[in-house]
Amino acid sequence: MANQMRIVSRSPNLNVMANAAFYAARGLVRDYGEVEHLQVSRKGPGDFVSNADKKAENSIYKDLKKARPTYGFIMEEGGEIPGEEDYTWIVDPLDGTTNFLHAIPHFAISIGLQKGSEMIAGVIYDPIKDELFYAEKGGGAFLNERRLRVSARQSLNDALLGTGIPFASHTLTDRVKFQDSLERVMPHVAGVRRMGAAALDMAYVAAGRYEGYWELGINSWDIAAGIVLIQEAGGYVCDLMGGEDPFGTRSILVTNQAMNQPLKDLLLPCYHLSGDTLK
Repeated sequence: MANQMRIVSRSPNLNVMANAAFYAARGLVRDYGEVEHLQVSRKGPGDFVSNADKKAENSIYKDLKKARPTYGFIMEEGGEIPGEEDYTWIVDPLDGTTNFLHAIPHFAISIGLQKGSEMIAGVIYDPIKDELFYAEKGGGAFLNERRLRVSARQSLNDALLGTGIPFASHTLTDRVKFQDSLERVMPHVAGVRRMGAAALDMAYVAAGRYEGYWELGINSWDIAAGIVLIQEAGGYVCDLMGGEDPFGTRSILVTNQAMNQPLKDLLLPCYHLSGDTLK
């Protein structure tokens, strides 16, 4: 597993975030091994995974609270806890829960730091692959010791994209919008992947593995850390209404430099099908 020495930046906040992620990841990795065995049990692993999620979040909360007692929190399980300063930790202790539930080794811990309305730092840690993605405003984006840049691919025909597919909790309107977007995009690109962990989708765009990623019905804790990574790796972030409010619209599109306008041209019309606002 990674350790503090693998962080290039000596930023105190990034060190605090990475160390909290590393410590929580130990428990997740242990629990993941148990989930693999639970796949064959009659009860199933659902309750076990819920507890693993909560344990990881509690671990992260305690570490961050100890290091920065005046900062607030927005957490997937614990909700919003106001702070005394204009800083907020945005935490997803287990992004890719369904993958974890099915013993698929593709999930991550995501921790973002927001000042006012601006994301200023982010850490995404994949404990199975031992990959730590991190960035701070003005300091660049990194994967372990390596500096990250978004892909330099210029043509949509060469582009590999990530996305999220609407599931049971999404509305019929959301599903129609996604189906339309997929039909418009697929003929123009090399491929579309649905890997099941939004934070890693964004980290992969920052690392140049994908040329873009889009999703509707996304939560702030899924994308907070990734926003900083994309921006610091030279990419673009917008929402699926064409604005700059991914948290408010619960929608996101991130791209490398060359794919920004072509993907906007293909995707944004799909999310105005009925003229309604995103739910």
